[in-house]
Amino acid sequence: MANPARYWREIPQRYRLEAGKCVSCGEIYFPPRLICAKCRCRQFRTVRLPDEGHLVTYTVIRVGPSQFADETPYAVGVVELDGGVRITSQIVDCDLDKLAVGQRVRVEFRRIQKQGDTGILCYGYKCVPA
Repeated sequence: MANPARYWREIPQRYRLEAGKCVSCGEIYFPPRLICAKCRCRQFRTVRLPDEGHLVTYTVIRVGPSQFADETPYAVGVVELDGGVRITSQIVDCDLDKLAVGQRVRVEFRRIQKQGDTGILCYGYKCVPA
């Protein structure tokens, strides 16, 4: 069985917003892919995504899964980063009643959850108003 802490550390896009850019057509994928959906190329170079963008859409979760029950209500949204790549992220540190489509947000590195009985803390990205 793989070490859960190592598993999380070995996913660079969780920590550095790294995407794959096709060397043939320039299409950018987040998370990175093995084959470009546009031109079928298998060669990518790693690019770092911008850490700001705008909220495309969102929803407020009022009854969440058990591991997030203590955080309800919370918002999850689709964010279009500057440059066009879209990510799904929890939106935090804001008044949920004042969230708006088009609002500028910034990506930050945050704790996502505590994993199972081991208590391992899992980190990743969340968005905050810019």
